[in-house]
Amino acid sequence: MSRGIAILGSTGSIGRTTLKVVRALPDFHVVGLAAGRHVELVEKQIREFSPEIVSVTDEKEAKRLAKDFPDVEVLYGLYGASLVAEAPEAETVVAAISGSEGLSPTYRALKKGKRVALANKESLVMAGRLMMETARRTGAKVLPVDSEHCAVFQCVKGESTNHVRRIILTASGGALRDEPAGSLGDAAVEKVLAHPNWSMGRKITVDSATMTNKALEVIEAHYLFNVPIDKISVMIHRESVVHSMVEFVDGSLMAQLAETDMMLPVQYALTYPVRVEGPMPSLDLAKLNSLTFSEPDAGRYPCLGMGREAAKTSEAHVIAFNAANEVAVEGFLEGKLSYGSIEKVIAGVLKKTIPARPSSLEEVMSLHKIAIKKAHKVIESSGKQS
Repeated sequence: MSRGIAILGSTGSIGRTTLKVVRALPDFHVVGLAAGRHVELVEKQIREFSPEIVSVTDEKEAKRLAKDFPDVEVLYGLYGASLVAEAPEAETVVAAISGSEGLSPTYRALKKGKRVALANKESLVMAGRLMMETARRTGAKVLPVDSEHCAVFQCVKGESTNHVRRIILTASGGALRDEPAGSLGDAAVEKVLAHPNWSMGRKITVDSATMTNKALEVIEAHYLFNVPIDKISVMIHRESVVHSMVEFVDGSLMAQLAETDMMLPVQYALTYPVRVEGPMPSLDLAKLNSLTFSEPDAGRYPCLGMGREAAKTSEAHVIAFNAANEVAVEGFLEGKLSYGSIEKVIAGVLKKTIPARPSSLEEVMSLHKIAIKKAHKVIESSGKQS
């Protein structure tokens, strides 16, 4: 029997990859789509996949789509995305709306006890405890779509986390990994965006260079696998073939290897616990000349250390770390801040953050907005930092 899925963020990278996987897997059909402002692409997706419910950002576009597709329920805004997440026929919800806008729809899916293929970092970074407590209460299943967490999930399958000595998340090191440390502060946007291994969105590529993305992934892994922050480490793996590893108390080390393609973690989340043949190419081991690993240099990647310390301090500090990074990276990409200013803005906001443990998503969003304001004030008080 065909299994229904809803995709939150259908026009983004993960959303498009999910639809590519669905094309290859006849056991799945699309029930709902939630997207942003890429309405032309949404129209194409509606024609191809015939969903029952669709949500977009803009009310006018939603009304136009409703006229063009009278058999589809068309909604808009956060409310519409949340109803897509709750669609009764959707057994699995792919949560791929980027940023804080993805929190509420993801939370609504978990409250309904859905199977959630999680690709929205902020859901766990900003509200990990609340999300996982809700999943446990409702019986919802959280399946990670990030390649690193999907790798860890596969390595620990059937094992008790009490037997885990440490989780090792791998990192490429980003576009500036071979640049002289003294020249990093003034790195040009174009150079930061020239990732050595693959093409990604602009913000995540900057986060890869600063390794803020790994700090966020450490926090995600903490909540996903219920493992202390100190038991989660990061290793630079330049080849990006080993997606992560788990070391057990007996000294065994489990690793997951595959081609660098998001189709695999998406497909695994959709079909778990069954593995099926899909569009993913095989990894040619004979072509691998070497696999290298090294510890990240704390001086080159200060944001990694700040993120780890924020996680140990309080949930409010994690929210502040994430929000300050968003503001700083946006400023860098717009040419308003230097690359070296990113870490300074984050450090400035963290110093002004009071420890807190939010009890609701509303409190989480309040702390997020406060941190954003603090980040702008830090930038305004210092001018264009070097």
